[in-house]
Amino acid sequence: VQLQACGGGLVQAGDSLRLSCAASKRLFSNNGMGWFRQAPGEEREFVAGISWRGDRTYYADSVKARATISRDNPKNMLYLQINTLKPEDTAVYYCAGARSPIPSRQASDHNYWGQGTQVTVSS
Repeated sequence: VQLQACGGGLVQAGDSLRLSCAASKRLFSNNGMGWFRQAPGEEREFVAGISWRGDRTYYADSVKARATISRDNPKNMLYLQINTLKPEDTAVYYCAGARSPIPSRQASDHNYWGQGTQVTVSS
């Protein structure tokens, strides 16, 4: 089971970014998926989650109006689009596979994690 996140980088405040996560077919077929992030010195926090069918999505209040999580099941791909990026969005972003078809806001409910991709937003 593998998760490979990419798409991070150094951007300016106000820019948009699309993160991608490639997952193995075994993981993707029946699992809810999520994006989490961790800033230096901070705990890992939930950003967005999506059910395995893609019909239910959840967002942290901090990104709710600016982010869209989506998935392409035939391609085993997970995406996170964040618009109007802010310096406080700076963090390492991780994609994660949930233990169930329904996503969770709790990191402990995810047993598969990608290696993370750095997003740095300059002011």
